[in-house]
Amino acid sequence: MQVGRIYKPTKVGLISDEPIRLTGIHSAFHDHPAIEIVIGDFETLPGDISLEYLILDAGHDPAWMDTQLVIRRMRPDIRQIVLGPASDEEFILQAITAGARAYLDPSCGPLALRQAVEAVIEGSIWAPRRLLSKLVDRLMSQSAPIMATPAPTFSPRERQVLDLIMNACSNREIADQLGIEERTVKSYVASLMRKTGVDNRVSLSVRATQDSLREQRSLVV
Repeated sequence: MQVGRIYKPTKVGLISDEPIRLTGIHSAFHDHPAIEIVIGDFETLPGDISLEYLILDAGHDPAWMDTQLVIRRMRPDIRQIVLGPASDEEFILQAITAGARAYLDPSCGPLALRQAVEAVIEGSIWAPRRLLSKLVDRLMSQSAPIMATPAPTFSPRERQVLDLIMNACSNREIADQLGIEERTVKSYVASLMRKTGVDNRVSLSVRATQDSLREQRSLVV
């Protein structure tokens, strides 16, 4: 047992106009050992610099996309988890393109919500897998041509991890497939992001499919 070390849980902000949903989401994390839910509103939470994550309940607000974009402009560093309409794939793609790291149906259960928030904290994107491929294709088509620059070099293991990321595998799934610890996978993901100059897994997939990386699959031991 370590003495003198103060453990601080990760704070996750929550914005919702639905009292019942507020209570439900808050209760879903009341016994979580590493996550603390902080309830607030659009005026106060984005200004709280102790928050790096934010659950945005889109509800029935027709302007929820505007709200998401405003929050992104105010706090580009904050990672958003959006609860919004599940019937329209275009909405989901727009939300992720606008900065959401997770997108869930508001009727999702507490387990799914906890898993989504945990995944975002780990650096993953939580969304239907069928949409991630569409998102990568869209970002690729919208990307401006880039100037030729030296491609980063990857170790054989980093290349394996990258290939699995491009198949939308989670850190846990990558660890299981490669027979390594999940914390080791996180180290490889962090290294890949650092080498490619991105800060999330979707951008990493897009960067990896650029011609400069396709044509130069350099490996180092």
